[in-house]
Amino acid sequence: MKYLFTFLLFLSALHATKINDVSSIVGVRENQIIGYSLVVGLKKTGDGTTSKFTLQSISNMLKAMNIDMNPIDIKSKNVAAVVVTATMKPFARQGDKFDVTVSSIGDAKSLEGGTLLMTPLKGVDGKIYALAQGPLSIGGLNQRGNGAETHPTTGIVFNGGFIEREINIDMFHQKYATLSLKDAGFENAVAVQKAINAYYNTQVAVAMDSRSIKLKCPKNRSMIEFLAEVQNIDMNYQPKKKIIINEKTGTIVAGVDIQLRPIVLTHGDITIKIVEEDTPSQPSGSMKVDNNLVIGMNENEVYTKKGTTTVANLVRSLQKLGATPKDIISILEAMKSAGSISAELKVI
Repeated sequence: MKYLFTFLLFLSALHATKINDVSSIVGVRENQIIGYSLVVGLKKTGDGTTSKFTLQSISNMLKAMNIDMNPIDIKSKNVAAVVVTATMKPFARQGDKFDVTVSSIGDAKSLEGGTLLMTPLKGVDGKIYALAQGPLSIGGLNQRGNGAETHPTTGIVFNGGFIEREINIDMFHQKYATLSLKDAGFENAVAVQKAINAYYNTQVAVAMDSRSIKLKCPKNRSMIEFLAEVQNIDMNYQPKKKIIINEKTGTIVAGVDIQLRPIVLTHGDITIKIVEEDTPSQPSGSMKVDNNLVIGMNENEVYTKKGTTTVANLVRSLQKLGATPKDIISILEAMKSAGSISAELKVI
């Protein structure tokens, strides 16, 4: 398996971005809907007789068509019980189409070639908001590649969902709206407030906390026009520093300017001593990587120029010392716990 170390530039300095990129409008959101149904037309790859709920569902469906059939007498393997999930977009209207995902919940071997029967899709309130029906497309959803056996028990019905009930959001007649920052921070909340008020040259935005900014629509604009303008206003934004680690693939994504505090750390047979110096010295047996970085090969010491100790050059040093990707990930996690790394560490 190849391990990839990627260092992307997340600038710590303020940079311009649009308000739409860093915030969302409270109340304008997607909604999840779900339903239970049957997929028919399978080639002996459906649920077996052990999936009793499937047999009962077939019996119930036939009864609705005036065919009385005992579930025990049903032997077909051309049917599979499935859960259907989808997402309703904001302001979806009756008749709008959308894709639905179909997943087997029984012991079906494959849903390939099947057709989803009409399925009511409900929200968390138990009300039906949409219907779904149509042929499944398996595509590459379940492909493993390299000749491995595939079990396509999940598929998509493209444009198979239809909106039946709308979720009413009356934005036009509202006088107030609220923005929610995607990353909470008092500095950014105030920056959004200042940018909006400066654009309109009046007090129309107030930061309520580190995430929420309350807006008052000007009298000469509708709320829709107002929000469209607000979302396109440029502002100075301070992004949060993050280190993203994927333990399965060994991928590390970090900003090149994420500073580290001096620390002494031992991991297995690797001992790391990060020492900041005005001018990095080069002890006997050491290796100079660049003008800001010297590695002491005997004691595994890492000497860096003051103010240049970052995650990027630390990982570069560890690679020179022969550390494996798993070692490097473990070291970064330990340094975060010890307080040497101030950036947010996210493991996925």
